Amino acid sequence: MQIHHDKHHGTYVQNLNDALSGNERLLNMPIDELVKNLAMVPEAMRTKVRNNGGGHANHTLFWQLMSPTKSEPAGKLITAINNDFGSLLSFQEAFAKAGLGRFGSGWVWLVVDPSTSSGQKLTIVDTPNQDTPLMEHKTPILGLDVWEHAYYLKYQNKRADYIKAWWNVVNWDEVARRFSQAVQ
Repeated sequence: MQIHHDKHHGTYVQNLNDALSGNERLLNMPIDELVKNLAMVPEAMRTKVRNNGGGHANHTLFWQLMSPTKSEPAGKLITAINNDFGSLLSFQEAFAKAGLGRFGSGWVWLVVDPSTSSGQKLTIVDTPNQDTPLMEHKTPILGLDVWEHAYYLKYQNKRADYIKAWWNVVNWDEVARRFSQAVQ
């Protein structure tokens, strides 16, 4: 994970800063706001900002969603998971299926989808490359990097093993905090 953090994530940050060089307004925007509002980015730099800004936003969230202390979802979060997926196990199976089904590089997410009737429904989405649900105005509360660089050194081509092991380091307290913030 150190290579993943320092090299991959670090490169996204450097490339984003380079792409935005000279545009102080965009350079100083919070990353989530920048990727939510790609239409305001000049066309000439939009693809670089999409790829590298998405990579930066996704990885920033990814690191915050892991902890060396094993935990379980609780409170309003587990109630929402049970309501929207039937059980934690059913949710984990559906999440893993989406992660395994993501062809090539990308991410799998648990999001709060404001387009649902309640505006609070949890859904699972997957995105290609470094796209983020923020680009579709959905709020990611849990995300897993399923690019090969995330798991290949330890798991080689066994994405399923990586996903299964990842559940042991999910920081459910952070996921719950993000959920509460998203449904306010």
